[in-house]
Amino acid sequence: MRGRLIVFEGGEGAGKSTQLRRLSARLTATGIAHAHFREPGGTPVGDRIRELLLHGNAPMAARTEAALFIASRAELVATAVRPALERGDHVLLDRFLLSTYAYQIHGRGLPEEVVRTANALATDGLVPDLTLLLTLRPSEGLQRAGARSAADRIERAEAEFHEKVAAAFARFAEPAWQAAHPECGPIVAIPGDGDMDRVEAQVLREMSTRLPAMTLDGAGAR
Repeated sequence: MRGRLIVFEGGEGAGKSTQLRRLSARLTATGIAHAHFREPGGTPVGDRIRELLLHGNAPMAARTEAALFIASRAELVATAVRPALERGDHVLLDRFLLSTYAYQIHGRGLPEEVVRTANALATDGLVPDLTLLLTLRPSEGLQRAGARSAADRIERAEAEFHEKVAAAFARFAEPAWQAAHPECGPIVAIPGDGDMDRVEAQVLREMSTRLPAMTLDGAGAR
């Protein structure tokens, strides 16, 4: 039986990586087979691309940035995500299609249809079973991110860019947008502000409601 693909999305500092780690720990504790990856990265090729995208200082054209994110995604899907799903493991993914739509289409202003076509090449028809979209005001998220580490190339972008990204993520939670973008699968928005335990409780409620076959009490283990 094919595993489930669960994606965590959100702006800088929204808490997606924290909630992914928490869910992974619960799956491990209940014996549910799974793997987790981050974008960009997750493969030798992807990790090298990650360094270019996030930790390089050289100027980069918006189309170059988008192409590198999508190249990393293509390698991750082909060599890590799809094989894991096909062997029956669930996959938790830190960023996927929505990040490219938010950052490169809405943030950088690239044409949507061009980016969607390139993404289709990278994903080869793979659609998330559920995307958990953590929402947070950009100013608060960047403050959180700055407290944990030095700002990367994306985080150093101007405030207007991050406001555009946040507005895009808010739009993605709307049913009409999701109906027009079936390649992104079902998306549910979860407020990322406040206590991390409360956010985790809502993540688990959404998982229980939307993926009832993937339980956290051991019944979903294979």
